[in-house]
Amino acid sequence: MTTTGLASEVSLDVAAELAAQLRVDSIRSSTSAGSGHPTSSMSAADLLAVLVTRHLRYDWDNPGSPANDHLIFSKGHASPLLYSVFRAVGVVSEDELLGGYRRFGQRLEGHPTPVLPWVDVATGSLGQGLPDGVGVALAGRYLDRLPYRVWALCGDSEMAEGSIWEALDKASYYRLSNLVAIVDVNRLGQRGATDLGWDMGTYAKRAEAFGARVLVIDGHDLAAIDRALTEAEGATAGQQPTVILAKTIKGRGFTEIEDSPDWHGKPFPPDMAERAIAEIGGLRNLLVRGPRPEPAEPGPVPSKPSTVPEQPSTVPEQPSTVPEQPNGRAEASAGRPVYKVGDKIATRKAYGDALVALGGADRKVVALDGEVSNSTYAYEFARAYPDRYFEMFIAEQQMVAAATGLAVRGYKAFASTFAAFLTRAYDFIRMGAVSGVDLRLAGSHAGVEIGADGPSQMALEDLAMMRAVHGSTVLYPADGTSTAALVAEMAATPGISYLRTTRGSYPGLYDDGEQFPVGGSKTLRAGPDDQVTLIGAGVTLYECLRAADLLAERGIAARVIDCYSVKPLDGPTLAAAAEATRGRIVVAEDHHPEGGLGSAVADALLEGGQHSLRLTRLAVREMPGSGSGTELLAWAGIDAEHIANAAREMMGEPA
Repeated sequence: MTTTGLASEVSLDVAAELAAQLRVDSIRSSTSAGSGHPTSSMSAADLLAVLVTRHLRYDWDNPGSPANDHLIFSKGHASPLLYSVFRAVGVVSEDELLGGYRRFGQRLEGHPTPVLPWVDVATGSLGQGLPDGVGVALAGRYLDRLPYRVWALCGDSEMAEGSIWEALDKASYYRLSNLVAIVDVNRLGQRGATDLGWDMGTYAKRAEAFGARVLVIDGHDLAAIDRALTEAEGATAGQQPTVILAKTIKGRGFTEIEDSPDWHGKPFPPDMAERAIAEIGGLRNLLVRGPRPEPAEPGPVPSKPSTVPEQPSTVPEQPSTVPEQPNGRAEASAGRPVYKVGDKIATRKAYGDALVALGGADRKVVALDGEVSNSTYAYEFARAYPDRYFEMFIAEQQMVAAATGLAVRGYKAFASTFAAFLTRAYDFIRMGAVSGVDLRLAGSHAGVEIGADGPSQMALEDLAMMRAVHGSTVLYPADGTSTAALVAEMAATPGISYLRTTRGSYPGLYDDGEQFPVGGSKTLRAGPDDQVTLIGAGVTLYECLRAADLLAERGIAARVIDCYSVKPLDGPTLAAAAEATRGRIVVAEDHHPEGGLGSAVADALLEGGQHSLRLTRLAVREMPGSGSGTELLAWAGIDAEHIANAAREMMGEPA
């Protein structure tokens, strides 16, 4: 059967034909490519056919319209289904579907990415689409205040991911009735049955326990699907997210392989594809679009659960000497807080001050935190702009995912927690890079400098982790002025940017107005007779300065460089220093030696052709324990005395 035309009011009969077309096209595209997931697409074809033709309000010719609904394929491996939808609505041609799917240099990649303008976020790492959707829904409800909905198609296998339940928990807490999760419960994962199979009752109890309204349906009954989607659209009274649990059959439509555990992620050979297409009823060429969104103005500001700490605390042992206004924030000048040389300030405190200054200058700035805002000082933003602050509690994956969804809607999201805990969200961070979103992450309490809390709280891997993210920017300020300047730089920096902050308070090195461009560095000590270069960042910069004083007592002139921009690194300045000091360089870092500052310096100099390099890298090489920051810096061999000794040894002098 071949039908052409454009439907404005689509019947369920037409939706049934579209479902058949989606199955056929999922088979054709994956067989043509020689790879893909046709059976995972076939199980959800009925769900998508009804959603796209009757409920998804979307202007396909204007994917950037702020009124559009959002369709997120959390089960991103079902990309043949999504791309078949794009063909059915007329934005992807048949030639592209059959000749461009999974091909080198083409935009129909194996899993969806925003290289396609109708795709919000990259998916395929399971358990991420729904959490990202929470961020989009937060923007819709509390910031955009527009009536668009977020529809997330989930697979049953990913319901084993903890991030899915973090998403439902936060969606319930924030009353996201504009979020609908459609779960394709086809019983089978990659290697066999899922842990719950078709136990719809247990799925329902779990989702209800996390605060969702649950609808259980036959995922191949188009009328039941339509009723459930209609009910989800009317969910505003309950102020709950909706979870539609749809019982389906993997490979639906081709009886030869229906409910078979042997066909996950396998395209049909040409002869099987012919049999499957024939059984489904042959090729179709429907061009069908559903409802378009109505123009809408932002609605009233809704009430939001309070996320401001009840009793914001300072840290008594880390007092700030920065002049403060009655609201407790540092004075601001030119959109950033003012600190002076000698002012004792923790960079984590300066992060909070700078975030408030940014928020006052730009309403697109929003902040999130993982229940440590009184330590990261994000609570200052929460107090100043509670409408733009979202507490994610101890759910770091959801925190980064929510920031991703907010970024999709054009907001400048800053997310903060202890640097060590960002490791939990690393998959979300790397997928943010695949999505091409702009995320600003701040990690506090880095390194052994934090002291008595012990190794569970000490981020010693974070620089390596963040350097490895594609296109990332990694920043490590030492004082208040550099922190404030770099937070402002982050707001204007595309991609994933990361700011590493320190627990303790240290005297200011730079006066107000000093500029800190991404990719730069600062040379704090230099002279014509320099014999060795000392490189630090954050807390070790102070140790390098002390080491330079110790060396000066022995008649050794040391150049000291602040590598506040770890990625990109200031290669020319380092190369010039290496040249001036005959290749003698000591790098000290409060981080493991793998992938941190020393590694970045070595990479830059070796790639720059510094063949006569004599590089000593001081880092945390053993497992730390509890102690004071001073004790632990000495234990790790990254304090001033060890830096000076390393330099003297390099000079051939006794320590």
